[in-house]
Amino acid sequence: MTEPAHAHGPKFEVNIEGAVHEWGQDTISVPQIRELGSLPGDLSVVEVDLESNEEITLADDAVVQLKPGKGFGRKVSFKRG
Repeated sequence: MTEPAHAHGPKFEVNIEGAVHEWGQDTISVPQIRELGSLPGDLSVVEVDLESNEEITLADDAVVQLKPGKGFGRKVSFKRG
């Protein structure tokens, strides 16, 4: 039995309100962030750059590009708006 192709691909971590969730794709949409973090659909999702503390409110149809590995690339988290 072979494993799915994504089983050997990069692993991503998504930080939603302080809780780290493993994610198997290099992108995540706002609806997926809400579902993964159990966030209500009527609240905004805010992307937070953990290095600069810059906050960006994401559109409901936004898709965020993720980078694999801990500590690599831009460090971001998401929170309620």
